[in-house]
Amino acid sequence: MSLPRHTAVFVLLAILGVAFWVLLTGYAPDETLNRSALYYAENTVSDTGAQNIVAAIIVTFRGLDTLGEVTVLFLTAAIVGLVLSHSRAPRKAAGPGILPPGELLTTGARILVPMILLFGAYVFVNGHLTPGGGFQGGAILASGAVLALLADPTRRFSHGAIHLVESTSGVLYVLIGVIGAVIAGGFLDNRILPLGEFGTMLSAGAIPVIYTLIGLKVGAEFSSMLESFEETEDPA
Repeated sequence: MSLPRHTAVFVLLAILGVAFWVLLTGYAPDETLNRSALYYAENTVSDTGAQNIVAAIIVTFRGLDTLGEVTVLFLTAAIVGLVLSHSRAPRKAAGPGILPPGELLTTGARILVPMILLFGAYVFVNGHLTPGGGFQGGAILASGAVLALLADPTRRFSHGAIHLVESTSGVLYVLIGVIGAVIAGGFLDNRILPLGEFGTMLSAGAIPVIYTLIGLKVGAEFSSMLESFEETEDPA
């Protein structure tokens, strides 16, 4: 005899609660860093010149993993566009049965979208100095695209421009990685450019450039997916 639906949900939540409670009460932080963590903590700043150690590790030491993440996101955007391209409903102009966006939303979008895009660029350009980076900045750029679509459901983004930004940034990202492997210490080695003065904008070698390319690529891919979803909606 099967359990009622609400009972099964309650039992599952109780099991998860007990599991998390055991993990929380049994957690004991390590008093010392292991060998790998100690190396990164002591040498990342001198090796990369980046103030943000986490960003330096993500971009340089685990650059191949970052490439894999970007590739997965690209494949996701491509698959979403391919699948939804076969089910796109014709876009219709706003008619009597469709409520147009409110003036508050339209005016707010005009003011906020440029600020959101500027903030997204700030996040990935300064990823080597402060918390943030390419993925975070790209997601912020895409949130600006969401607000623009909400304010004007009939808006159409240029697929050519989106694909150009996504393709160009991706090719340059891989090219920088290969150059790092050829003339420096490995794939995406940031020392292909001068490390500059620690803590300044022009520091950390190629990390700001790499993060800028990642931010543009991620923003373009997210925007492409949002545009594909928006085009499948039948406003009737």
